[in-house]
Amino acid sequence: MSVEHAAEAEGANEEVSATASTMLRYYSVAPGVRLNVRSGPGTGYRIVRVLPEGSKVAIFCQTPGTWVSGPYGTSNIWDNIDDGEYVSDAYVNTGTDGYVASRCI
Repeated sequence: MSVEHAAEAEGANEEVSATASTMLRYYSVAPGVRLNVRSGPGTGYRIVRVLPEGSKVAIFCQTPGTWVSGPYGTSNIWDNIDDGEYVSDAYVNTGTDGYVASRCI
């Protein structure tokens, strides 16, 4: 690939990345909650970090897992918020009891 074509391809990739990031939506974690972030979609997975009160999360995909009761109902939907990081959807204000993102693969 010539230098000129490589630069064009790089510019195209930047546009896709910019477009994808502008479409990303953030959701609020329930008020007053410090939310455990787990390594997988369930309460049996290890806690990798804790989100502070007032956090907002981007949901990249969702998957079924352990049933959890929280401020937004009882749900088995788990939200993937980063590589290897999941939170229970019962603690995230998505405005619905259903899926708001594609299923994780």
